[in-house]
Amino acid sequence: MRALLSLCALMCAAAARPSARHPFNAFPADTESEEVRSAAIKRLLEVFGMEDPPAVHGHKQPPQYMLDLYNTVADVDGVTRDPALLEGNTVRSFFDRLRSEQVEFRFNLSSVAKTEKILTAELHLFKLRPQAALAFNRHHFCQVSIYQLMEVSWSNSTEKKLLSSRLLPVHSSGWEVFSITPAVRSWMSDEGSNLRLHVVVRTLGGSQVDLKLIRFASGRHHHPSKQPMLVLFTDDGRQSAALQSSDSEDPSPLPQPPVSAPPSRSARSLDYGEDVGVSKPCQRWPLYVDFEEIGWSGWIVSPRGYNAYHCKGSCPFPLGQNMRPTNHATVQSIINALKLVRGIQTPCCVPDKLHSINLLYFDDDENVVLKQYDDMVAGSCGCH
Repeated sequence: MRALLSLCALMCAAAARPSARHPFNAFPADTESEEVRSAAIKRLLEVFGMEDPPAVHGHKQPPQYMLDLYNTVADVDGVTRDPALLEGNTVRSFFDRLRSEQVEFRFNLSSVAKTEKILTAELHLFKLRPQAALAFNRHHFCQVSIYQLMEVSWSNSTEKKLLSSRLLPVHSSGWEVFSITPAVRSWMSDEGSNLRLHVVVRTLGGSQVDLKLIRFASGRHHHPSKQPMLVLFTDDGRQSAALQSSDSEDPSPLPQPPVSAPPSRSARSLDYGEDVGVSKPCQRWPLYVDFEEIGWSGWIVSPRGYNAYHCKGSCPFPLGQNMRPTNHATVQSIINALKLVRGIQTPCCVPDKLHSINLLYFDDDENVVLKQYDDMVAGSCGCH
């Protein structure tokens, strides 16, 4: 509910600016207030769990895996298809920082907050086909093992800890995924332990395999779409407003825009054709949040915007079931109609079902992040 209120405040502030694409959003110039707009943008960033918008690094292509994951969990408007599809509420992708010619990798996880719960970490490697001269090698399978390199303090040396191991066909190609969750958890608890990952390939007999036979794409010599990548699934601990305690403090109020003359006819068209003086029953209306108009299109990959919807209309007596009233709202409506108690208003038209949305974006380190935000879309309205 707070998220929707913040969005409504932002849209009201943004509506003060004339829009070439949406001329009906134009309000008289004397209602424009940079203070309100700045406060509204700041509040919206808080809704999305950010202090400042990420820096824009130009047109960089996000990993195909992250695009596919986004399209799996979200529809075209970013609304979550099924909350159970995503483990946690945050997925990040990191590219290898070593860019080594050897099968060693290192990832910078400084953008992950210490408070986030590490759920799953995966190493994604693109396996290349063996070179033609070795295509008829007698080995058909190999053992690929992923090790975490750890420093041994008392001897100033490193030791290897096995994270994942399995058989792979020698002649196959494509993405291979290995679980490295214990390594990432240790890195998060101690940044100094983040040395690197090491890949060892052996025959079924245990001997070393020629690296020309089993090859993985590197960030130095291969297309960016095949770069080694770490994918991290976490939960940042955010709860939906419905789960928060009722005695939590309300955020500071937004500055109010100056009082001005009544809006023009073009502004009244925002009421979607509602006639002056006619009160329509409680129902859901469109409320499109355009990230380009807000100024966020440079770092958000998907969606370009989404329909948050809002609830508007009257809750007159008697409340029918089509208005989805609660028992409390029904009683309040009766008390109001009979005027049994002074000052009791009619029930309010509010969202009674809320949906989450997903945002795919670049962070300050050019990592691609998929985040799920609760209570962002009014699914239906009712009298409460």
